[in-house]
Amino acid sequence: MPKIASICVTGGTGQLGSSIKALVGNYPDFDFSFPNRQQLDLSQGQSIDQYFASNSFDLIINCAAYTAVDKAESEPELADQLNHLAVKQIAEVALKQQAKLIHLSTDYVFAGENYRPYVESDTVNPKSVYGSSKLKGEQAIQSIMPQNATIIRTSWVYSEFGNNFVKTMLKLGVQRDELNVIFDQVGTPTYAGDLAEAILHMMKNDHFNQPEFETSIYHYSNEGVCSWYDFAVTIFELSGLTCQVSPIEMKDYPTAASRPHYSVLNKAKIKENFSLTIPYWKNGLQRCLAKLKESQE
Repeated sequence: MPKIASICVTGGTGQLGSSIKALVGNYPDFDFSFPNRQQLDLSQGQSIDQYFASNSFDLIINCAAYTAVDKAESEPELADQLNHLAVKQIAEVALKQQAKLIHLSTDYVFAGENYRPYVESDTVNPKSVYGSSKLKGEQAIQSIMPQNATIIRTSWVYSEFGNNFVKTMLKLGVQRDELNVIFDQVGTPTYAGDLAEAILHMMKNDHFNQPEFETSIYHYSNEGVCSWYDFAVTIFELSGLTCQVSPIEMKDYPTAASRPHYSVLNKAKIKENFSLTIPYWKNGLQRCLAKLKESQE
């Protein structure tokens, strides 16, 4: 029986939570809980206290977050509650229950002015309310849990679940003959199914099952680099949709939140520490499109 036996996944109806849930059948030795919002409402501190007062775990995987990047500019308090204060509370719970913690963060903690892929120790300088709230969540964990927490920064997450860029492009690709998509914002799409597999792989790793390990930040996205324009073109190519995509600059598509121009993540640390092989982004996209096709048949 593994040392980690009971696992709570917050944000179980989101993209990553749903992707983890789809894989739990492969992990019969673990007891997974996916509390819904009625059971655990991260916008209410009292709800967090009540849920964990009657439920204890060996591991908490915090997939829940406020992810509406532009809306966060006009809802800073709610973004701070979900991405910072709730995270602080969850870290306090994990410390009290002597549970391990895996927390998901974002490439938006960086300014996006680098010329090479970001490593974990690079200077953080978020340019948006969303990025700032996520950074505060990271810092709260590091302050409360110097041991036994793992923070994973990821980027451009999409899946067959929920709303995301891939689903939006597929919908617009059917409705329109042409689209304008930003080409001067560069990063890496991350298929939530691949990220979920990586997290579950890490969870079984010897490193993670030590009685104590130093809290650390890791970067995970799929391999490779592209712009949103490249991503859109590839979505249409792989799904057989004929929609003309034109590249535009970020300045021609103003948004409420400022986004990093360049947020490619260096994954060397997570690959080495956990013996991970990370799939290329186009391969992840192919798997996601196949799952979407299956669900429509």
